[in-house]
Amino acid sequence: MVPALVSVLAAAALTVPALPTGTDVDYQLGGPADAPANVGIVVRDRTEPPAADRFDVCYVNGFQTQPDEAKFWKQHRELLLHDADGHLVVDEAWGETLLDVRSPAKRKALARIQGRWVRGCARHGYAAVEYDNLDSFTRSDGLVSKGQAVRFAGLLVNKAHRNGLAAGQKNLAGFDGTRIGYDFAVAEECGRYDECRRYVDHFGDQVLMVEYRPQDFAKTCASYGPTHAVELGDLDLTPTGVHRWC
Repeated sequence: MVPALVSVLAAAALTVPALPTGTDVDYQLGGPADAPANVGIVVRDRTEPPAADRFDVCYVNGFQTQPDEAKFWKQHRELLLHDADGHLVVDEAWGETLLDVRSPAKRKALARIQGRWVRGCARHGYAAVEYDNLDSFTRSDGLVSKGQAVRFAGLLVNKAHRNGLAAGQKNLAGFDGTRIGYDFAVAEECGRYDECRRYVDHFGDQVLMVEYRPQDFAKTCASYGPTHAVELGDLDLTPTGVHRWC
C-alpha cells in the first residue's frame, strides 16, 4: 500500500471524542469567562486557552480571515479571493476576506496553514475544532463553487482528525457534513431561520445551537431544549453579556 494512502487511512481510523450530551454550551467567542456548573461544553477562539474541566471546542475561521489577522494575511495575499478587477472579496457583515479555495494548490496551502492552528488547539488541550463559514461560497459573487468549498472542508476535517480532534461543521444547513467526516455541527440562529431540523437530521444530538434573540431562543428551547445544548447570547458574545440556557 502506498504511504500516502496509509496515512489517510490512519487518520480516518483515529477515534475522536463525541460531544457530551445532557449538558449546556457556552459560546465564548467574544472572550473567555468562567462557565457556570450547568455548562459542560465551552467554545473559544483558537487564540484563547481552553476552559478547565470542560469539553473544549476550538474556533477556527476556516473559510474567511479574522479582522485581527490583517498583518498575517498580507503576507499571503495570493491565498485571498480576488475578483476579476483584482479587488478582495469581503464578507461585509463581518469585515472578513474570503479565502481562495478554487484550486487544489491553494486549498493545500491553506490547509497547511490551518493545520498548524489545529495542532495548536490540540497541544493546548482542546477536544474539538469548529470550522466557521462553510457557506462562504454563497458570498463569493459566484467565484467559488460549493464543490470547491466542500473539497477544502474535507482537508480541514482531515487536519482535525489527524490531531485527535472532533471536527465541527458551521453553517450551510441541509448539507450532510457527515459524508466528508464532520462529527458535529454548530447551528447559529437555526430557530430564527427554521434550520435546526436540517442539522439534526444529519448530526442527531451532536448539534450545538446558539440564538441571539429571546423569541428564537424560546422557540428553539421548546423544540430542542430537552435533547440539545441551546444557548442565548448577545450578538458580540461578550463575556459579561447575555448568557441564558433552556
